[in-house]
Amino acid sequence: MKNKKIIVRDIGRTSFSDAWKFQEDVFQKIIDQKVQNRTLEKKIKTNNYLIFTEHNPVYTIGKSGDMSNLLLNQNQLKEKEIDFFKINRGGDITFHGPGQIMGYPILDLDNFFTDINLYLRSLENTIIDTLSFYDILGFTIRGETGVWVKNQNQFKKICAFGIRASRWVTMHGFSLNVNSDLNYFNNIIPCGIKDKGVTSIKETLNQEVDLKKVKKKIFENFEKNFDADLVYHD
Repeated sequence: MKNKKIIVRDIGRTSFSDAWKFQEDVFQKIIDQKVQNRTLEKKIKTNNYLIFTEHNPVYTIGKSGDMSNLLLNQNQLKEKEIDFFKINRGGDITFHGPGQIMGYPILDLDNFFTDINLYLRSLENTIIDTLSFYDILGFTIRGETGVWVKNQNQFKKICAFGIRASRWVTMHGFSLNVNSDLNYFNNIIPCGIKDKGVTSIKETLNQEVDLKKVKKKIFENFEKNFDADLVYHD
């Protein structure tokens, strides 16, 4: 029987390195259980998680990313107190920091659907549905990952995605700009895309938004789009 329960953990403000280690530990435990299940007559259900966090300022770049999209050198990063990591997800360079909701779904897709494209579409729809609550029209653009809005007559990315999957277990995920300081994006070519901008819910609405309320809407829409049962766990 498939386990469609997703345990939700909000681990608060974290350094990227701490959150990455936390993810890797959970990710590996699920994979280990799947491997062990091959030898068991009675299979043990694998768990699913959705981790919320908010990072200290950091730039991350995916395994196939172009380092020329980082416009600062190591000394400048140190002066500005911004961390930098090259990590094991897809995608190019992006920024994470205060005012941004990081969502890390660590799911065994054997519990849902074994289709990475459908997984990404379900994540995108979760964010699009969340934005619609705030009367923001979010959409996808063919050939470009992420969720976009049209702001000041320009296409701007409001949510970035970058994932890793192994044995149908996922990690990494999405970063939704809520009250983010968008100036940090001036030091990179976000996702390697030169002809489009970056925005936030705050910039779009011209007012700050309660992060807890946004997370609540993500929770509800994740449950709907994944046909899952989400449960908060301290």
